[in-house]
Amino acid sequence: MQQRIETPQRKFKGFETNKTLQRNRAAAMAACKRASATTATPTETKPNPPQTQETTTQTDPPIAPPKKGLIFNLCLFFSIPYFYLLFQRYTIEQDLKRSILINAALSVVGFFLTQRMIPVASRYVLKRSLFGFDINKKGTPQGTVKVPESLGIVVGIVFLVLAILFQYFNFTADSNWLVEYNAALASICFMILLGFVDDVLDVPWRVKLLLPSIAALPLLMAYAGHTTIIIPKPLVSYVGQEVLDLGWVYKLYMGLLAVFCTNSINIHAGLNGLEVGQTVVIASAILIHNIMQIGASSDPEYKHAHAFSIYLVQPLLATSLALLSYNWYPSSVFVGDTYTYFAGMTMAVVGILGHYSETLLIFFLPQVLNFLLSLPQLSGYVKCPRHRLPRFNPGTGLLTGTRDGTLVNFYLRIVGPKSEKSLCIHLLFVQALGCCFCFMLRYFLAGWYK
Repeated sequence: MQQRIETPQRKFKGFETNKTLQRNRAAAMAACKRASATTATPTETKPNPPQTQETTTQTDPPIAPPKKGLIFNLCLFFSIPYFYLLFQRYTIEQDLKRSILINAALSVVGFFLTQRMIPVASRYVLKRSLFGFDINKKGTPQGTVKVPESLGIVVGIVFLVLAILFQYFNFTADSNWLVEYNAALASICFMILLGFVDDVLDVPWRVKLLLPSIAALPLLMAYAGHTTIIIPKPLVSYVGQEVLDLGWVYKLYMGLLAVFCTNSINIHAGLNGLEVGQTVVIASAILIHNIMQIGASSDPEYKHAHAFSIYLVQPLLATSLALLSYNWYPSSVFVGDTYTYFAGMTMAVVGILGHYSETLLIFFLPQVLNFLLSLPQLSGYVKCPRHRLPRFNPGTGLLTGTRDGTLVNFYLRIVGPKSEKSLCIHLLFVQALGCCFCFMLRYFLAGWYK
């Protein structure tokens, strides 16, 4: 009996044990499913906050709006002598005046187009990590803001489009100036490309000096003008002739002038608005000079040479003013080497083909002084740092001149510490004085020097 009773008990206990094992397995499987569901849920839901955070960090705020008040005052200031000379002071042929005004109208369109395109282009360059930090604001909140670079590419593209479209209104298929005009545009386009390559690749200084000479090749090969110079009257008795033909030496001089103008704009820089500001001042002086020469001359070829210069300077001035509205202090975009190379090459081209390279060099008087001060460092005789900028004091917000050989530091060593905006205004005033000195020099030497 005991065995019969014990056996069923053992069987019941074994059955109970099996059911317990099954329940444990089911509970374990359920726990595994809950664990997998629990671990899967965070994997699916957690990426959303990081994605939002990543989007927040990668989406940069829009750049500051253009400084329209500054540009309006500059346009009003420069337009007074422009319209006075064009309509009141001189009697200019209607066909020539019509071409100048058509070019001016296209330039105005280019101004508004450039202003609209710069914010769009800035978003694209920021996506490609083409940005920089303002060294002259280091230690302040503005020094941590990503500033899009190489926005000179917008100015260059708009300029080329305007210059190409203008051919429809002015030049005919058999025009003598068409070949040189297109060669000039090819050199400018080449320089824009090389400048943008420099911004992206950051080429060394020894290579930068060669880039303008390469870009000037289309102009030098297509140049069909004279290679003669007029000997200054005080030197005629020593030379023995009034006109001297230089031949290939003149073309070499043209290439060296392109190298100087392009690099001189590039090294006289480092302040918000300085690169574009000096270009605006020089381009305005060139424009006024060309109108004065057209009005005072009776030689048709001489007039067309200066009109050719106007056709390139007016778009340069208009697009540069649009860029200045964003680059003025505090700068919301950086122009990059693309703009400095483009602006320097354009002014060199108009000086060469307009046959007033001597006057152009006097317009570049501050740049000549800056080049002479920079020569020991650029030649390697004195150690040349990567950035030859003045020293910024975050406590006072003032810039102090260093021992580096630049006009910016030299001016600060003379006048003492200044804010960046005030220093830029002073240097642009010096630039304007240099241009006024050129006009005075031409006025007093007219009839005696040449």
